[in-house]
Amino acid sequence: MSQPSSSNPLEFSARGIILGVLITLVFTAAQVYLGLKVGLTFATSIPAAVISMALLSAFKDATIQENNIVQTIASAAGTLASVIFVLPGLLMIGWWAKIPFWPTFGACAIGGVLGVMYTIPLRRALVSQSKLPYPEGVAAAEVLKVGTQSRAGAQEGKAGLKAVIWGTLASAFFALLAGAKVIAGEVSHYFRFGAGSGATGLGAASSLALIGAGHLMGITVGIAMLVGLVIAWGILVPVLTSLTPMAAGASVADHALGVWSTQVRMMGAGTIGAAAIVTLATLAKPVFGGLKSALDASRAAKHGGAAVPREERDMPIFIVGLVTLIAMVPAGWLLSAFLEGGVLASIATPLVVVGIGYILVAGLLAAAVCGYMAGLIGSSNSPVSGIAILTILGAATSVGFVGREVMGPETTQALIAFALFVTTVVLAVAVIGNDNLQDLKTGQLVGATPWKQQVALIIGVFAGSCVVPPVLELLNQAYGFAGAPNNQAISDQPLAAPQATLISTLARGVIGGDLPWHLIGWGAAIGLILVAIDFVLKKTSHGKYSLPPLGVGLAVYLPSAVTAPVVVGAVAGYYFEKSLRGKSYGEAASRVGVLVMSGFIVGESLFNVGLAALIVLSGKAEPLAFGAGIEESVGMLIALAVAAAILVTLYRWAANSARRIEV
Repeated sequence: MSQPSSSNPLEFSARGIILGVLITLVFTAAQVYLGLKVGLTFATSIPAAVISMALLSAFKDATIQENNIVQTIASAAGTLASVIFVLPGLLMIGWWAKIPFWPTFGACAIGGVLGVMYTIPLRRALVSQSKLPYPEGVAAAEVLKVGTQSRAGAQEGKAGLKAVIWGTLASAFFALLAGAKVIAGEVSHYFRFGAGSGATGLGAASSLALIGAGHLMGITVGIAMLVGLVIAWGILVPVLTSLTPMAAGASVADHALGVWSTQVRMMGAGTIGAAAIVTLATLAKPVFGGLKSALDASRAAKHGGAAVPREERDMPIFIVGLVTLIAMVPAGWLLSAFLEGGVLASIATPLVVVGIGYILVAGLLAAAVCGYMAGLIGSSNSPVSGIAILTILGAATSVGFVGREVMGPETTQALIAFALFVTTVVLAVAVIGNDNLQDLKTGQLVGATPWKQQVALIIGVFAGSCVVPPVLELLNQAYGFAGAPNNQAISDQPLAAPQATLISTLARGVIGGDLPWHLIGWGAAIGLILVAIDFVLKKTSHGKYSLPPLGVGLAVYLPSAVTAPVVVGAVAGYYFEKSLRGKSYGEAASRVGVLVMSGFIVGESLFNVGLAALIVLSGKAEPLAFGAGIEESVGMLIALAVAAAILVTLYRWAANSARRIEV
């Protein structure tokens, strides 16, 4: 491939755009499923860059900048799918029975475009003139440089593509075994203790995707989630089950899970909320400093008079302003259509005005904060949950204030639904703003043209927006969502959609006034204690160690079936990385390992999206199951053995592939 030396290198090409869109479609579908199941998504830039390099290496005129455009388009998949942290809430409160295409597409597309527009003026201050580390942006740039500038790099690119394929096939096969009831879908054990009703236990889903997610998150987040598991299932569940009488005929598992879902989970929500607010508060000063620097840089550039180098050319600010204003037209129409013919028709105009104003102001602030956090700690680690929590609290308060005169059972539900819909748009603004600055950092390091990347990300936004609604509706028909009153799904195993459950609960509590504040208050106290522990750890270890409070809170809030495999993946990844230290091929093996884990996520997620389609077409809840399946305890043992064998085999393959590249 060509070196980045040309003054006008090939960046946009039909093949690159098509490839980027195809990767976006596939990865968005995978992200939607993963987010609904576990409340987490993963960054798609690096696997997209590797796939692009391997495929475009067949063309002699392919450049590093062309590959960068492909990963920029595809990176939208890893962020835009975060809107599913809110959207299923409209089903959970009974406002929608099905996912409509155009309102969902519109919320994603309008929010995504605004996310790009809002962060363009921040590029100079927060990217090119900033000392922010941008860990994922720098990592993606290194992958592109290694893969395009040497023979060994080209070989690593091909090994990386194989890694994604092997990981995808392995996790899809593992998910097939679970679907066929050859292995247990979950490994779990619950038990009673003492003479009373005390009970606890632990479950772990048979999921290579979750193990892969744990590897990608790293040992720090893994340890935080382990602490969260201990707090939830080692302290809170045992104490609260002892204080709560067991229902007649209930099993030990039912009792423990019931107390967790009604009491401990609300504490987890309080922990997440407190940790998120404190985290965002600590970022207030650097964010406002960054905004001031952006305005100063813009003024300096305007008065400089010199020709702007290609690597510094953004989309013209006039276009940015014009697109932002034009976007308010479909945004207003979207909000009006959402309220049309409903119980809020009498106050539709003030609600739409408040909604547009909130999207403009809260969206701008959220994009700026998320963009800064992407530079500080990376897109994947950015506390999007905190942004979503603050956004829904602000939206619910604003909407509730407008609708206070018409408050009633029906209008309350409508106001909650409207607040959730507005929050969906703002969240799309925030996560794409987060992504845009991370991509622009990658582009700066590989000599890309900023305005072309900004256009590329908009292409990715529209591609991803086309996928989110149909995949969401397919999963709704096949599985449904936990707690949705209009659930008519074929399967009796609804998706948890944990983040959407939290956001809709907060909206219902703020507007309807039925939030269990005492439980949330206890959780917030735990969150503040965790913030203090994290501060002390960082201070005493000079930044070497930390205990992210949001990670702990998520593990208290999410089911143990989700968090336990993530912890296993984080620990396995740590020991894999440790075994490579000091070896010449260690860094290459680490990169290949990351791609295997990305494949784990893609394979299982896509398999389950395909399984959802099969469930809908066949009308059977378990179309792949044959017979009665095997005994549960045996299925658990088989699941553990097969997962361990796949993990060890592919870790060794990654190390051997890297060793061959170095020879």
